[in-house]
This record gives sequence, structure tokens and C-alpha cells, in this order.
Amino acid sequence: MGYSKTIKRRAVEIISERKLTAENNAEKRRQRIFDEIPEAGELEKKISLCALSTARALVKGGDVQSAMEKLKNDSLALQREYELVLNKNGYTVSDLEPYYFCSKCNDSGFLELDNKTVMCDCLKNAMTEAACEELNRSSPLKLSTFEDFSLKYYSMDIDDRYPRSPYEQMSKILSNCKKYAENFSLNSSNILMIGPTGLGKTHLSLAIANEVIKKGYGVIYAPAPKIVSILEKEQFSRDKYSDESMFLDCDLLIIDDLGTEFSTQFSKTAIYNLFNDRLLSGKPVIINTNCKLTELEELYTERFVSRIVGEAKRFDFFGTDVRILKK
Repeated sequence: MGYSKTIKRRAVEIISERKLTAENNAEKRRQRIFDEIPEAGELEKKISLCALSTARALVKGGDVQSAMEKLKNDSLALQREYELVLNKNGYTVSDLEPYYFCSKCNDSGFLELDNKTVMCDCLKNAMTEAACEELNRSSPLKLSTFEDFSLKYYSMDIDDRYPRSPYEQMSKILSNCKKYAENFSLNSSNILMIGPTGLGKTHLSLAIANEVIKKGYGVIYAPAPKIVSILEKEQFSRDKYSDESMFLDCDLLIIDDLGTEFSTQFSKTAIYNLFNDRLLSGKPVIINTNCKLTELEELYTERFVSRIVGEAKRFDFFGTDVRILKK
């Protein structure tokens, strides 16, 4: 299953913008170098004229071989002189060429492989980037950072139900989240954030997302109901394209509010398959839920919950709803 036409179109735009930027920057660099070294600019013109003369010789006919040999030697001599002039002034011929984002395809998005035109990895990555942009457009990604997460709302009093105070617990969780974001890689572990509403699960997962995005990774944050809605739409759509791939291809998937989606056989299967598929591909997932494990078992299955718990680091949130305290 591929990406939607909208995502593909945006990915092509991203690649095209990179190519245009690289070539515009190269042209500006050329002009600057030729202003500094007029002789190099003149030599480049002579090399171009030599190539034009070669084409004319082919059309004109006559002793083409002799003419071609002379033009070839003239061109090589001019190119050597051109390189010497540039080197003498601290430049190389490559300084005049575009610095493409992708050296494999020169930002075209496609490669010739075994006499076939195939999609370059950079275009595939651009599709994931475009999908992330699209889904995260309406999410509060930029509203939550580690810097604006305050521990002052968490009590230092120990409740008999828990091994430590909410303050100590949240200090530990905050530290672990920062380390996770700092050391994030495609091999990072999964995380299960579990606890009542208003204790910072969404805030910290978004803070992780912000730091991971800065490292250049593709991150998708979405509430479980939205994910189910997208997957359900894809399931019953006649369009062969869908946005399902973005959930599987992104480097980090954050599923927020697991258990708040309308519970159906489809939603149960869809969420389980998504989590399982990412496990099989070795790509990390962060799951946030306000439900207790027993409630999740009722909503899904004991097998699913056991799979999550067994494959994820568990962060237990407890304390008083911070949003109430802030009021």
C-alpha cells in the first residue's frame, strides 16, 4: 500500500525545491568566483565554444576525424588550464557544481538501476517527511517542550499506594524521557506511559517528539481515535492509495490516548496490527493511555496488553491532575 497522491505530490515538491536551491546556490557561487577570477570565466566560455565547434564539425562533414581530434586536444588543454587557474586561487572545479542534497540521484528522486528507473531512497524519505508534516499539522507539537515542563505541581508527599512521591516519580520519568530523546535512534525502545489524565503524558511524549524531529527523524503524533479513523477510511476506500504507510514508515510513532477510540473489532485489530508491524520492523512506538492495564485488557485482549508491556519501558504516572492545580 502506497502513499496518497497528495503526499506523493508534496514529496516531489520537497525534492524539486532541494534541486532548485542547490542549483541556484551553485550559480551564485559561480558568479562570485568568476567575478574574483575573470580569467576562469573566460576559459569556461572557450571550453563551451570548443564543444559547439565539435558539434558543427560533425554536421559540416569533410575530414571529421582530424577536426574532432584537434578539437578534443584543444578542449583538454583548456580544461587543464581552467583547473590550474582555479586551483591557483584556492578553488576546484567541484566548487562550481551544485551541492545536491542526495548525491545518488542529484535530487531528481530517481535512479537508473539494471536498465530500470527506480525511486531513490531520498524520495521515499521525502514521502515519510511529507506524511509527518501533514498529520502533525494540527497537533500541538510545538506547544510542549522539556523546558516548559514544571515539577512544581507534583506533591512530595508519599501516598501509601505508591513506592515514592509523585515528585520523585515524575523527576525520574522526566530524566528518562530526556535521555530517550537525547539518545534516540531507529533502535530505541518502545515506551508505555500509563496513568490518569492531566499528569503530563502527552506533554512529555511531545517534548520527546520535538527533540527527535530536531535530529532529522520523522515523527508522527496522533491520538488513537484519529489513527483508527484513518485506517478505517483506508480499509473501505476504493482508492488504491492511502496514508497508512506513514504510520509504518515514520521513525517514531506516538499513539496518544489509547483506549479513547470507539471500541470495535476493527479498531482492536487495527491498533494491534499497527503495533505488531512496527515491532517486526524494529521501529519504536510511544503509547500513552489513561486506562489501567485491566481496562486495556477489557478493551483489547490480554494478549495485546501483554505484548505491549513486554515490549515497552513502562512509565507509571500518578498524582493530582496538574490542569486542576494550575487553575
